[in-house]
Amino acid sequence: MNPHTTANRLRARVRTAIAPEEQAKITAALERLWAELGLSASTLLAYRRDLEALADYLRRVGRNLDTALQADVFAFLAERVEAGYAAKSNARLLSTLRAFYALKKRNGEIGEDPTRLLEMPRLPRSVPKALSESQVEAFVACDAGDAPEQIRLRAMVELMYGCGLRVSELVELPTAAVNLRQGLLRVTGKGSKERLVPMGEEAQFWLERYLQQVRPVLAGKRALPALFLEANGQAYTRQKYWSALKRRAALAGIDAGKVSPHVLRHSFATHLLNHGADLRALQMLLGHSSLSTTQIYTLIAKEGLKKMHKAHHPRG
Repeated sequence: MNPHTTANRLRARVRTAIAPEEQAKITAALERLWAELGLSASTLLAYRRDLEALADYLRRVGRNLDTALQADVFAFLAERVEAGYAAKSNARLLSTLRAFYALKKRNGEIGEDPTRLLEMPRLPRSVPKALSESQVEAFVACDAGDAPEQIRLRAMVELMYGCGLRVSELVELPTAAVNLRQGLLRVTGKGSKERLVPMGEEAQFWLERYLQQVRPVLAGKRALPALFLEANGQAYTRQKYWSALKRRAALAGIDAGKVSPHVLRHSFATHLLNHGADLRALQMLLGHSSLSTTQIYTLIAKEGLKKMHKAHHPRG
């Protein structure tokens, strides 16, 4: 059975088991958090799943979201650890719970915040995976033909790698965000924050070709806002894009397991750093709110220097 189907069924059972008043509390809190923090739709969905999981656990131990104690939240997290959830997943969940209970405390709905003294799990500092420049060149430029879907894919790949976009930013780009004359994209990132990102010549060339030859056929006479469209006129999905990347990797002779939208974004950042880009400038291009998030890429640069030294220095 498809693991995604199984997960969705489990979530559906959890949602059904939660009392309507608990669902109402979650919905009200999410609407308030959306208004205060400008959270994206995908983040709100993740928050809802986390809160529903807690509500289901509290139901099983005879409590609810308003009567939860610190011991209850701790036991819930311990249960997840025993079930094999990763530290990163639990850290995100605790972040969700903190935002939820901080809001309820501010609104006077609870007396004590049950997450106040809980500490975030320590996360290992992992180095993002990145393709080499020659791998990216082979992947981007492999001859996939001149079919409309291949022109669309080439334009998307050139934009993602050339501009360092997140996959959500790429598939959600509106046509109005493109300025080919100035070579700029207006990208809406996390927290609905906008940034201007310059396009390279290859990205501009393929995007202009897509806009002239492919998109008008897909859109027909309809005024559709999405930049990248499917044959039925609907916005192109991240799932379709992911699958298309895997097929292109096979065509380019690259292990499909090494290619993903996130890897292309990491490769963009790593290659810029390797060619002397300023960390602050990279932060702006990637849309990171904190420089500490961007600094993870310096680890890749250091690893590259170590390998080069070991390979070429006589005493390496």
